[in-house]
Amino acid sequence: LHRRYGLWFRLRKLIIWLLGVYIAIPFLVKLCPAIQAKLVFLNFVRVPYFIDLKRPQDQGLNHTCNYYLQPEEDVTIGVWHTVPAALWKNARGKDQLWFEDALGSSHPVILYLHGNAGTRGGDHRVELYKVLSSLGYHVVTFDYRGWGDSIGSPSERGMTYDALHVFDWIKARSGDNPVYIWGHSLGTGVATNLVRRLCERETPPDALILESPFTNIREEARSHPFSIYRYFPGFDWFFLDPITTSGIKFANDENVKYISCSLLILHAEDDPVVPFHLGKKLYNIAATSRSFRDYKVQFVPFHTDLGYRHKYIYRSPELPRILR
Repeated sequence: LHRRYGLWFRLRKLIIWLLGVYIAIPFLVKLCPAIQAKLVFLNFVRVPYFIDLKRPQDQGLNHTCNYYLQPEEDVTIGVWHTVPAALWKNARGKDQLWFEDALGSSHPVILYLHGNAGTRGGDHRVELYKVLSSLGYHVVTFDYRGWGDSIGSPSERGMTYDALHVFDWIKARSGDNPVYIWGHSLGTGVATNLVRRLCERETPPDALILESPFTNIREEARSHPFSIYRYFPGFDWFFLDPITTSGIKFANDENVKYISCSLLILHAEDDPVVPFHLGKKLYNIAATSRSFRDYKVQFVPFHTDLGYRHKYIYRSPELPRILR
């Protein structure tokens, strides 16, 4: 009986301790909004570990060159440029100058903006580069400031400016070749920020592709399946307001009202990270927007049975047809 009482006492003590931590976290987030910003960006999560981002060939990208660009003073970003598979043999052993000149070849270019966590060397990202390269695209991707081996502190403004700098860098070398913007997950927020800015200065891309997009970061945080606090009293005040205080909006739903180029949205019905209904809602907003009246807007869903979830749409055998 004494032993049983001691076990119950320790269990009760553990439960009280866990309950105290659970209640304390919202107050900690409210008092220190930077915590919430880190949870949005997850730039400190570097997966896969122990890879050398200077050597994309270690990830099976033998026709890829690693660059470093400087969008602003004290900011350096790591860039990968994968040429179309048709240029694979010519690319072997070539230097950065050859790769830059290759952007002027008669192949379209995709600027890929990845989501939070990980680096430009993430497994599913590398597989997508391979697919797009096999379809005849140049693929240019990079790690935002604060991600991977890129130097600087992450922010929505900084991420958008990094993307703008890389886009301009591409356009200065690609001649009349089409340039498309592809954003995935959090990268869709960067993509619409970028394309809205490009349209406002009358230099829009040839098309915008959004994979697993949300409407805005507040709705995504509220709908996120992993949010154990969504039913916590004052959830918006404790968790969502600090995101806004940190200057993080990623307002895709607002941005699409000012975008004037073709738009393709890809979303898997079984996406556990960005709920499917947010991608559909964003499409409905874009489809009725006056800014798209002269451009094609398309939504392509992928059935739950396919198992593409949040980051495996690149596996679809239909992707070449969809992109064409």
